[in-house]
Amino acid sequence: MEASIDIRNVSKSYSAGGDASGLLALDNISLRVDKGEFLAILGPSGCGKSTLLHVIAGLAPARGQLFVHGAEITGPGLDRGVVFQDYALFPWRTVLDNVAFGLEMKKVPRPERAKLARKFVALVGLEGFEDRYPSQLSGGMKQRVAIARALAFDPEVLLMDEPFAALDAQTREILQAELLRIWERTEKTIVFVTHSIDEAVFLAQRVVVLTARPGRIKRTVAIDLPWPRTASDVRSSPQFAQIRHQIWELLAEEVEKAQPVILQGEPAPTRGRNGFASDGSLTEVL
Repeated sequence: MEASIDIRNVSKSYSAGGDASGLLALDNISLRVDKGEFLAILGPSGCGKSTLLHVIAGLAPARGQLFVHGAEITGPGLDRGVVFQDYALFPWRTVLDNVAFGLEMKKVPRPERAKLARKFVALVGLEGFEDRYPSQLSGGMKQRVAIARALAFDPEVLLMDEPFAALDAQTREILQAELLRIWERTEKTIVFVTHSIDEAVFLAQRVVVLTARPGRIKRTVAIDLPWPRTASDVRSSPQFAQIRHQIWELLAEEVEKAQPVILQGEPAPTRGRNGFASDGSLTEVL
């Protein structure tokens, strides 16, 4: 199968004061993502999950080589759409104008731009809200706009950095199901960063587990669950529980290696057994 993303020996360091060697965030990552694949990335906080996504997006220069459909990544590009946790919408633009932003960057003529923007507003279920502003939308609706904006200019790859983390549980599950519907319809390659094991197992075809910092690939787990997936059927199945437990065991060791953040005057964050919260997500550790 054709590779959509090809990551070869990528390492990323951040400067740390006068230390020339800096802080090593990612160490020798090599990974291939097939065209049309849904890949999730899991790991303890601070392991470099978001950094890896930003490197793929061209937002963070790194050592090594990265290719999207054979073209080497040298910076941001319209072949990659990015969805962030905090929506990153333009508050002075309506829903329709936010969705059309990437089309403007591609110099798409105004009539075609409006038609395409309306198509993707409908795709994410926001018909009737085209003229609303972000301040008039719920968190889930804002994230739908962000997804529509990232898809509207037809990128090769959709990069998603914990896009549902700030949402309530019910909205999160609804948008997970919506994302699968959109993925199946558009056949985009998706790389999805999350802290939630349940979310990764429900959404992805493969899950990449990263080690504690510096981030290295510890294991790639194939998610052998049937399609189409619905939350009620999949999450209650023995196969889901088995895969979830397998990934939980892989991550538990890495969470224990990571040290909890202890701020002066504040207690260390509360963690469940082996650093996991009750919803299957990792609690905050460095």
